[in-house]
Amino acid sequence: MRYLVITAALAGMLAGCDKPGAPKAPDTKPETPAEAMAPFRTYTAEELFKSTAVVAAAPAGFAFSPDGTRVLMTSDESGAFSVYAVDIASGTQERLTTPEGNSHFADSYFPADGRILFHADNSGDELDHIWVREEDGSVRDLTPTENTKASFGGWSADGSAFYVLTNERDPKAFDLYRYAASDYARTLVFQNNDALDISAMSRDGRWLAFTRPRTSADSDILVADLTAEKPELKLISEHEGNISYGVYAFTPDSAKLIYATDEHGEWNEAWSYDLTTGEKAPYITADWDVSFVDFSATGAYRYSGINEDGVTRVTVENIATGEKVALSGLPAGDLASVRFSKDDSRITFLVDSAKSPRDLYVADLATGEAKVLTHAMNPAVDPAHLVEPTVVRYESFDGTEIPSILYKPKQASAENKVPAIVFVHGGPGGQTRVGYSGMIQHLVNHGYAVLGANNRGSSGYGKTFFHMDDKRHGEGDLQDIVWGRKYLESLDWVDGDKVAIVGGSYGGFMVAAALAFEPDAFDAGINIFGVTNWVRTLKSIPPWWESFKEALYDEMGDPATDEERHRRISPLFHAANITKPLLVVQGANDPRVLQVESDELVAAVRANGVPVDYLLFPDEGHGFLRKENRVAASERYVTFLDQYLKGKAPAAE
Repeated sequence: MRYLVITAALAGMLAGCDKPGAPKAPDTKPETPAEAMAPFRTYTAEELFKSTAVVAAAPAGFAFSPDGTRVLMTSDESGAFSVYAVDIASGTQERLTTPEGNSHFADSYFPADGRILFHADNSGDELDHIWVREEDGSVRDLTPTENTKASFGGWSADGSAFYVLTNERDPKAFDLYRYAASDYARTLVFQNNDALDISAMSRDGRWLAFTRPRTSADSDILVADLTAEKPELKLISEHEGNISYGVYAFTPDSAKLIYATDEHGEWNEAWSYDLTTGEKAPYITADWDVSFVDFSATGAYRYSGINEDGVTRVTVENIATGEKVALSGLPAGDLASVRFSKDDSRITFLVDSAKSPRDLYVADLATGEAKVLTHAMNPAVDPAHLVEPTVVRYESFDGTEIPSILYKPKQASAENKVPAIVFVHGGPGGQTRVGYSGMIQHLVNHGYAVLGANNRGSSGYGKTFFHMDDKRHGEGDLQDIVWGRKYLESLDWVDGDKVAIVGGSYGGFMVAAALAFEPDAFDAGINIFGVTNWVRTLKSIPPWWESFKEALYDEMGDPATDEERHRRISPLFHAANITKPLLVVQGANDPRVLQVESDELVAAVRANGVPVDYLLFPDEGHGFLRKENRVAASERYVTFLDQYLKGKAPAAE
């Protein structure tokens, strides 16, 4: 079990960005001579999305097969996410599951045989169940009750059992069960009556750690001794004022808990708590947020990550010697999702860059020599035609610096100005990061500058910046986005008369809000499953968000008392102001932003006589997992923008 930051965005990572405070030129990274000479061409979305998305096995699971010859992963090579095993010697991939209308995601090998655990929901409804694939290829749902959400929680130290979190007893609370590896007989380990976040279990099975969000800026850590006759919750984060706490992991000897806190400054630091003495001490600190800390299978190695200006720096080190692992044979890019073999002789991990999707690697820890196991990029796509972004900063209306990721198309110059897009991330509290995005590269490849703006309220830039938008959503953060256009207009290679706004989820709300409250700020908008009616959305959150509902209400406002403000900032109630062309994209099974949100916005804007395009996927939820749907959406983005920013008539169907 791992600590999850609820509002953190999942994205790719790339090394080479500077720290805040330094002035940033809007130039892209200089091209190599080979790149400069490569004949430029544009690609279809199908070509760019024909690349493969690779996802690692669960961090609490076994990524290596028991005999060490194969690595477990998830891939969408077939079009839908499925579980695969990759042979380390040959690179041959075997597809282990065949989803029928759903996506399957790998969790773990069994420690002593070829069975695997994986999870799947129903067409994006987020009600994940835990499944086992037997060695004969048959599959079985281990959490078969209806309206249940479950997740894999790791293995017992001896490998005789695994843990599963499920809310079948109470939709608001996740209880912890122990499943016997032999016959899947299960035992209740902890009944979570207080609906806390169960965040980690010690390797000896004695300690359970919990997080309790109180507000968006204040939370607690509690622990329970499961060997006690009646385990009681013990608060270990006594404090005054607003301090955020979270859980990373227990140390391999089960003696200490490594936890996260911003008590000592702007940044999330890692501290240790001695479970016997209660002593606390700094563990890992940096001038950026510590993203994660965990340990290898034998406990000989520690690995950690630092979120440095939209890039995650990963360190793997030998705990006894303090020596950092140096890997060879890797391309330029960022390393993520480190998984160790049972004997700590090898690791597997992912590497990506802005111009290349994540590939799976394996490395020998004795030599550091790495070997690539997958080739995710479509070989028909020349990376020289894609764009390396840069980190830039611009001033907003009140002088606040807004860190952003800027993509400059190959076609762009002072003599050939290009239209532009302000791209808004999800959240609230997400972060636009450096890394591969087929959607963004498709837009840039077709001649659109993209500014990924990290408006106030984004994570990764200190707690003061993160909380600047609390109960001010649609206000200062919206102005940050509007001023993103002003920044784009200052670039001599951007056509400042042709700028659109694009965003998904909370970013989709910002799109609709910009068009409704700043109707002259942008020339077109693409709202991807965005909130339009905060009154309804905050009253209809999924029951499994109960553990952090209070924190969500603290940040966004309680619908019982703040309905007037929610109505004031909800674009749906001000849709009469929208005059610019709008594309709305929605998944019919989305449990977070209901389809009715998009239906009503589309109807309201069409009533204004404004051009509205609506793309509805009947088999998707909050985010599009099927490759054909991602291709269809990305092509529609370009077609829509070509029509309303470039004046190109759409091709006849």
